[in-house]
Amino acid sequence: MDTRVYIASGCWGIAAALATWYAGQLAGQITYVTLADGRKQARKIPLMFKMLLPLAPNVVPIIKKPIFSKTVDATSRRITSAGFHGLISAEELLAMKILLPVTLGILWLLLSGVFLYFTPVQFIKELDWLIYLIGPLWLYIYPNAWLRKELQTRHRAIQRSLPFVLDLLTLAVEAGMDFMTALQRNVDRRSVDALGEELLVVIKEIQLGKTRREALRELSTRVDLPDLRAVVNALVQADELGVSIGSILRIQSDQIRQRRFERAERLANEAPVKMLGPLLLFIFPSVFLVLLGPMINKLMNQGL
Repeated sequence: MDTRVYIASGCWGIAAALATWYAGQLAGQITYVTLADGRKQARKIPLMFKMLLPLAPNVVPIIKKPIFSKTVDATSRRITSAGFHGLISAEELLAMKILLPVTLGILWLLLSGVFLYFTPVQFIKELDWLIYLIGPLWLYIYPNAWLRKELQTRHRAIQRSLPFVLDLLTLAVEAGMDFMTALQRNVDRRSVDALGEELLVVIKEIQLGKTRREALRELSTRVDLPDLRAVVNALVQADELGVSIGSILRIQSDQIRQRRFERAERLANEAPVKMLGPLLLFIFPSVFLVLLGPMINKLMNQGL
């Protein structure tokens, strides 16, 4: 065999080993966000993002052009709502939509070419264009899909803890404690979850000089969750009109639980419709083969 083949194989082996070592080092790193009170909270960023973030500054100048300003602003708001503010910027996340298809997409094309070359199935070879396309397309979509999933996960966590927090605030306020003291004590005595992180920001902003109304309105805008927005609007109106906050909190807690029950009921009603597809695609054909398979086999043998 030619010496050049050995050299090329050795270079590829060294490159693969270095890439594996680099990926292993990054996989062991834990990323944190800094909360309003200075504490660190762990956040998981995909390994592909960690590997390509050092290359993001090469693409960021393109993202910063005025034509992408609305996209950058919308992405920045979603990153803040998902709880990754300060850990990854909107420009870096949008840069991933370019870097992932360009870098890992090339690797996908090489592996797909090798697979198509050695596969004996002609039908798969005829779909070579689809196999080549699906990898870069998925890599382009993945950053937005990841952010949407993280945002939904954070919203669900806030929805789960919101009624319980409102109940504790209601008991504290009705017992004679003022709202801010009750909020501070609630945050201090509970484990830090998604809602607790946002309430820490509210407390910090009020301590820095913002009014309670401004801090609550910014909370509503930052989280962008309908249930929390309804609570904030009710609290702001109660503050403006001088209504008892305890009664407002109790009413909002009951309404949130009612909406959660309605969502669960709606999902339960949608379950049979969602199960219809797998039934038609998998279960009915399996039952058909099990029941009629021996009969069809017998008829075919008799025909022969």
